[in-house]
Amino acid sequence: MSSNTSDEVKTSASPAVVQVAEVAQLGQHTRDEYETDSFTSDSAFLATLGYKQEFKRAFRPIEVFGLSFSIIGIFPSIASVIVFAIPYGGPVALVWGWAVCMFFIMFIAMALAELGSAAPTSGGLYYWTWHYSSLRWRKLLSWLVGYSNSMGLISGVASVDWGCAVQLMAAVSIGTNQRFVPTTAQTFAVYVAILVCQAMMTSLATSVVARLQGLFVVLNIVLCLAVIIALPAATPAEFKNTASFAFGGFANWGFDAPVHISEEASNARTVVPWAIVSSVGIAGLLGWVINVVIGFYMGTDLEGIMANPIGQPMATILFNSLGRNGTLAIWSVVALVQFMMGSSSLTTASRQMFAFARDGGMPFSGLIYHVNTRTRTPVNAVWASALVAGVLGLLAFGGSAANSAIFSLSIAGQNMAFSIPILCRFMGGREWAPGPFQLGCFSLPVAVIAVAWMVFSTTITAFPSAPGPDASSMNYEVVVFGAWLALCLGYFYVPVYGGVHWFNGPVRTIDGADRASRGSPEDAVERKESPSLDEKQRV
Repeated sequence: MSSNTSDEVKTSASPAVVQVAEVAQLGQHTRDEYETDSFTSDSAFLATLGYKQEFKRAFRPIEVFGLSFSIIGIFPSIASVIVFAIPYGGPVALVWGWAVCMFFIMFIAMALAELGSAAPTSGGLYYWTWHYSSLRWRKLLSWLVGYSNSMGLISGVASVDWGCAVQLMAAVSIGTNQRFVPTTAQTFAVYVAILVCQAMMTSLATSVVARLQGLFVVLNIVLCLAVIIALPAATPAEFKNTASFAFGGFANWGFDAPVHISEEASNARTVVPWAIVSSVGIAGLLGWVINVVIGFYMGTDLEGIMANPIGQPMATILFNSLGRNGTLAIWSVVALVQFMMGSSSLTTASRQMFAFARDGGMPFSGLIYHVNTRTRTPVNAVWASALVAGVLGLLAFGGSAANSAIFSLSIAGQNMAFSIPILCRFMGGREWAPGPFQLGCFSLPVAVIAVAWMVFSTTITAFPSAPGPDASSMNYEVVVFGAWLALCLGYFYVPVYGGVHWFNGPVRTIDGADRASRGSPEDAVERKESPSLDEKQRV
């Protein structure tokens, strides 16, 4: 193959297909020192999965860890969901709820890490579902996982960014001595501005996005250490609690409190196995220490914390301990880290949307499946993800119950998307070829515990936070997620144009086979079924 042809493949933004030999030659033309060592082998293995190399491989191992770690966003996550923990469990929900949840989330991380090691691809969950499911069910299950994963990730972006908007408004309230009380419309305007800024940043070159992850890791750890040190050092005596209160004080019973505290950290990555497991493990330990510190130095007036005009319980706790200036200093970093958390979440959501569009599963797949020739990033998928997150943000006008529904939608969507491929691996009857990360004889018990926990946590988050709810305090997760599933199934089974007629799972881009148009279902009806991973491995 000529040099000109290789260069054309390297920079093309179209979905044109290439040969495996061409993919291997791409590594010879890369200029980044890190990529030179690994590009060829990674691209060749991707070729065995049926896909050509379209992104620049600029993420170093520490940056892959940083992406996962920043999405967990330890202290901002605690700050965003502490509003659920304080009235329904108090300190015990913070301390022991976090510990219990992180213990079980580690099982999910290990199960996904093993799958990710066996077949690392941007499509991840729905790709694994297609490969390990039985022939009878893989089309429907892969469709459901693709849409559940996409919506779970995008609603996660919405949840994180709404929390960031609330935190910024809390800073304004603190700065004005609580004279400013933001409206929902003002908070939504800030939310949209955050999404636009993140979309612009996520659209930058892959190398820029990768290098930012190192900064995110440093800021996350510095923020955690600052809180762990500052609260004990500066909290007045009247806000210091005894060990019996910090480790055993209840404000009320509520089984969903520990889930709401920690499931923000369940956004496990489907990239490098060690990044998945280590980020969850480190975040779990640091988060537990922070929750212990909060339990000791939050005071005992939990109702006063919830009713404070600042409007953000964590900001109120910091204000009581550090005063106005100290709180503003810490809170500015909290808001910045939360913004970075949302940016990393948008990066992940856009890659999932890109991959699903690459396989023709999304509406307007032909438009979404595009790699910018200059940045080598899926810019269209980034803005499409931000647009859907912006629409989800409109639910905030429905009140606090709607806000909770956005959060719950992320949990339910991701739990469903995580559970199905894990189950399919053991129940689909397909051959299993492990990657470098493998659990051996522990694979099955880890998978059973992981799926059982996800079923339990999804069920718990569907309950109202208190008995006898009215319309404003009702939990609408079942309604929102049920409507989403109904929409997915309706789109799949609609006569003539539904996915059942044209969706055939992962579509190979690595040879000269004819590609179906992705502009609409009508154009894709005649698409031939994509070969399985076993067939791809013979390419």
